[in-house]
Amino acid sequence: MHRPDGGPGGAVPHHVAIVMDGNGRWATRRFMPRLAGHRQGVESLRRCVRACVERGVRVLTVFAFSSENWNRPTEEVSGLMELLAGALVREVPRLRDDGVQLHFVGSREGLSVKVVEGLSQAERDTRHNQRLVLNVCFNYGGRWDIAQAAARLAEQGLPITEDGLHSAMGMSHVPDPDLLIRTGGEMRISNFLLWQIAYSELYFSDRLWPDFDEAALDEAINAFARRERRFGKTSEQIQSEQATEAGS
Repeated sequence: MHRPDGGPGGAVPHHVAIVMDGNGRWATRRFMPRLAGHRQGVESLRRCVRACVERGVRVLTVFAFSSENWNRPTEEVSGLMELLAGALVREVPRLRDDGVQLHFVGSREGLSVKVVEGLSQAERDTRHNQRLVLNVCFNYGGRWDIAQAAARLAEQGLPITEDGLHSAMGMSHVPDPDLLIRTGGEMRISNFLLWQIAYSELYFSDRLWPDFDEAALDEAINAFARRERRFGKTSEQIQSEQATEAGS
């Protein structure tokens, strides 16, 4: 089991994952085009990255564009691709200077050459940073991740085991999420990190992503800190382990 490092008792989660939902609805309620909501969502992500660094979160993973999002209206998909390209130009230098290491997790098939080159360059430019690992899941789906990992092992003639699959997945460079947050009021996973969130704590917020601020993040972290993470054990076992660790 690839157990994350976070825990109860006021601890900050080591790895936070977020389904950034509600950009389109945020814009629609303001009689604005949906793309305006996505632009505001980029601002919210910038704020969230800074807040995670300040609170001691070491890994942040966000769901930016799912493999199912290609089914959205053509103009919205095109706008999202342009928004990504522009964000790479504007944000990567700032993230590099702030010590953020970028990883783009997902299939790069179907993306333009310009976008693929931008993703690869951003990863190269930030590869030595250690303050925060930011995984941006783009053109990603949890089922795709499991399937491509199994296919990779099969191509190499390796047995398909739990450890083998984990090592072949797009998130093998970080521990599994401690806390999964979904904004926007929906209470589902939507094909995000299906393998990795087996023991993650789930937190659902009614706030639309552009409205998810530092106070909302603190609410989620505080809720996480109050939970007992047992990983299949009993409460008594967990309490005994904690007492032993405190006395050592």
